[in-house]
Amino acid sequence: MTTSAKTEHQHKHEGELTHRKDAWWFEPALVATGFTLFLIYATWRAMFDVQFYEIPAMHILSPFYSPNFRAWLPNWISPAAVILWMPAGFRATCYYYRKAYYRAYLADPPACSVGHWGGNSYCGETSFPFILQNLHRYFFYLAVVVLAILWWDAIDALLPDWSFQGLTLVNLVMLANVVLLSGYTFGCHAWRHLVGGKLDCFSCPSAQPRYKAWQFVSKLNEHHMAWAWFSLFSVAFTDFIIREVACGAIQNYRFF
Repeated sequence: MTTSAKTEHQHKHEGELTHRKDAWWFEPALVATGFTLFLIYATWRAMFDVQFYEIPAMHILSPFYSPNFRAWLPNWISPAAVILWMPAGFRATCYYYRKAYYRAYLADPPACSVGHWGGNSYCGETSFPFILQNLHRYFFYLAVVVLAILWWDAIDALLPDWSFQGLTLVNLVMLANVVLLSGYTFGCHAWRHLVGGKLDCFSCPSAQPRYKAWQFVSKLNEHHMAWAWFSLFSVAFTDFIIREVACGAIQNYRFF
């Protein structure tokens, strides 16, 4: 046994996870905190605080509740429960989010060059529930439908009855939200593959439109982590602002 092998063997028996001296634990701890805060807020708003989710007179609807199925559901079912499983499934199966919550919650492993805490039971994504990650592309299709509806909501709130009546705080927040969601959704690895996959010749004239589209998607994909986090919290912030305006806690400030 070589010296390095002996050292590795000794460290395993001593239970050491890593020789890293930096704060390697900070990123997974921050991710776990961010995820947990979002899940608590989203669950509270979607299931237990359902009275302030729209402002009908202003054509404003929270992204947690769009499209609005309230008229077709019994009172004991929140409209958000019918909708949120689609964007939630898209994010839960996202390639970036997998790495993030595997590290943050499962610690298997929690960071690069750090030993994992899962023993020898790791089986990849070949058994339940992790095998459901293979549904990512199908959740992408559903997420695009939801995104299109949110774009319609943002435009309808900005142009009620197709007449511009000024830019308000809620308008600005809703527009920023759909832009961030679009950057995240269309920077997705699944969309990148659909746009540029199965092309044997990028330089061929017939492939040029798809190649240019693939290049654009790749630019979005380079910052997929940033799009993922900004869009996650923009959804919650948009819902929060709409709730506060709906209940009269804050004024829907008009810029012009």
